[in-house]
Amino acid sequence: MGMQLHLSHAHINQLYLLPSLNRLSASKSIFGSKRGLRKENRVSRKKELCVVSSSSNVAAPMWDNWAPEKNSKAPSLSDVVWPSAGAFAAMAILGKVDQILAPKGIAMTIAPLGAVCAVLFATPSSPGARKYNMFVAQIGCAAIGVLAFSIFGPGWLARSTALSAALAFMIFTRSVHPPAASLPLLFIDGVKLHHLNFWYALFPAATGCIILCLIQEIVSYLKNNFKF
Repeated sequence: MGMQLHLSHAHINQLYLLPSLNRLSASKSIFGSKRGLRKENRVSRKKELCVVSSSSNVAAPMWDNWAPEKNSKAPSLSDVVWPSAGAFAAMAILGKVDQILAPKGIAMTIAPLGAVCAVLFATPSSPGARKYNMFVAQIGCAAIGVLAFSIFGPGWLARSTALSAALAFMIFTRSVHPPAASLPLLFIDGVKLHHLNFWYALFPAATGCIILCLIQEIVSYLKNNFKF
């Protein structure tokens, strides 16, 4: 009798434990299936994001270059007025210097200095506005233009060689300054500049940049202290 009671109790315990074990296994399977669904959803979302990002990257070069930067905000009035006033003052000063130097047949107002004004006054934090980039590129590219003209004379070969050498020089010396790329072409095609010879490396571009740098300091001070 004792053995039978003991077995019956064990049998009863198994009967009670089986439903609970089944519930646990069922809950585990449900939880595991939920986790599997979550992982699948995450993977599918990642794939969707990859597809969207890849499609946007493909479309970006075609359309984004024709519109202003999305992250850029509209400039304030002072951000427009002070650089414009600086450009006006720069050309006025250079024009006055031209009047003084006119009897000697020399002029300081050349087209590349207008591009320098745009770089210095409108984008002062850009790499092209660094003083190192500006002076190294201005002097080096001007000298390259004189050298190319001395070797090849006027014509397409001198222009092509001078421009390619100027770009290589700026990249190699890490002094990329876009306005300086026009200096070799200006010398090769500018008959009035030929008499300067290698002095062209210092005048008028490099000398004019000294004046523009002084004006840039004034423009930066006004932009930072007189906002409206």
